[in-house]
Amino acid sequence: MSEETQRNPDSSVTVVISRRVKPGCEAEFEAFLTGVIAACSQFPGYLGSNIFRPVSGDDPEYRVIFKFDQLSHLRRWEASEERQHWFAQAEPLTEAPPQIQVLTGLETWFTLPGKPAITPPPRHKMALVTWLAVFPLITVISTLLQDWLVSLPLVLRVMVVTAIAVPTMTYGLMPQVTRLFANWLYPPPQAEPELENDALPVLEASATEPLPMLQPVPTELEVEVMN
Repeated sequence: MSEETQRNPDSSVTVVISRRVKPGCEAEFEAFLTGVIAACSQFPGYLGSNIFRPVSGDDPEYRVIFKFDQLSHLRRWEASEERQHWFAQAEPLTEAPPQIQVLTGLETWFTLPGKPAITPPPRHKMALVTWLAVFPLITVISTLLQDWLVSLPLVLRVMVVTAIAVPTMTYGLMPQVTRLFANWLYPPPQAEPELENDALPVLEASATEPLPMLQPVPTELEVEVMN
């Protein structure tokens, strides 16, 4: 659990569950997903879920993302008999226990489908990308509602603008911005440089034929004697 989750137990949370499905059990696992999501959706604070299925047969890992409005609501779901019932059904269908991540705060905005593990980008990158999204959004909202907001007290103006901006950021804008800056937020690992074939010449020889002995070049005097 992240440090932020411990400091703010009622912040919104995103749970990422990764499970590797046994070959031939895909249909049963799909039925499990349908049932567990239906059961989870009946609990208070449930905001939705996403399923990222395996991209190839070489990687039979499913990634399921659950979103809750508060950590306390997530804990209620985790302690429920319904969850225990459904997770017990998944055990014989998977190769190992699930890998579970709990993300809070800005981390929930910076998630990308297809990642083997969701590791938040550096804080300075999250702050900059968030500002790039917040600034134009707040400007547009304030401009469109300017005539109506001007008659409201400052606190109510801020409340209205943020009430529109936060869900727009969470469900609409940030997923798109995160994809736009994906290469910068999640740079690919640096590959080790490979040596060119011509960089280091290698003398090759047959395993059964030894290298020929080098013969000294005869001097002019030796040539005359031999003649």
